[in-house]
Amino acid sequence: MPYTILILVLGAAVLIALGGLYVYAWSVPTSQFFGPALIRGSAAGRRVALTFDDGPTAFTEQILDILRAQNVPATFFVCGANAERYPQILRRIRAEGHAIGNHTYSHPFPYFRSRKRFASEIDRTQEAIAKVTGIRPAVFRPPYGARWIGMYPVLRRRGLRLINWSDTGYDWLEESDIVRETLKGLGPGSIILLHDGKRAFPSQQVDRSRTVGALPAIIYGARQAGLTFVPVTAFFSSQQ
Repeated sequence: MPYTILILVLGAAVLIALGGLYVYAWSVPTSQFFGPALIRGSAAGRRVALTFDDGPTAFTEQILDILRAQNVPATFFVCGANAERYPQILRRIRAEGHAIGNHTYSHPFPYFRSRKRFASEIDRTQEAIAKVTGIRPAVFRPPYGARWIGMYPVLRRRGLRLINWSDTGYDWLEESDIVRETLKGLGPGSIILLHDGKRAFPSQQVDRSRTVGALPAIIYGARQAGLTFVPVTAFFSSQQ
C-alpha cells in the first residue's frame, strides 16, 4: 500500500510539473519553447523599440503629439475593432511614420480558442488596417503576450512575425513608477511594452493618462543612456 501511494504521489507530481511547464511555455512572453518570438533586438547600434498595445484611442493622439515633438518613431499594435472605431487616428499613425502591428480584432483571452477563430481575429484586423492605411502589417503581438496551439501555422501562412517584449513599464502603476520600471531594465535591443488603449471593448473606460504623463521622462531617460529609438521592424530585415 505505501508503495502504491508513493507511485500515485510521484505521478501527480510529474503531471503538475508538466502542467506548469505547459502554462509557462504558452503564457510567459519571453518563452521560446513552442516557437520563436522576438523579445529583444540586436544590441548593435544601441537601439530600442517603443511599442504600444490595444489602441488606437483618444489617448493615442496625445502619445503621437509627444512622439512627434521628440522625433521618436514607435510601433503600435492595434486591435481591429479600435482601428475601425478610430480610423483617423490610425491614418495619423501611418502618416507620421510609425510602424503598425496586428493585435487581434477583439483582444480575446488566448486559451481555448479554435484555430479558425484565431485566424479570423487576425484576418479581420489585417483587413481593417489595410482599408484605412493601405498596408498590411508584417508583425503580430498576441493578447497578453501569450501563445496557444495552432497559432504559429496561422502566422506562417500570413507572413506575420511574432513580437513580444523584454521590458515593460507596467503602466497601470503611478506615473513615476511607470518611468522607473521602464528604465530599470532598459538596454540596447530592448523592446518596451506600453499601452495606448484597453483591449477592444467600448464599454470599458480607457484611461492612459499615466502612460502619456510618463512618456517624456522615459524618452529622456533612454536618450540619457545613449539609446536610440527605432520601430520594432528595424530589428529584422523585412521591414514594414
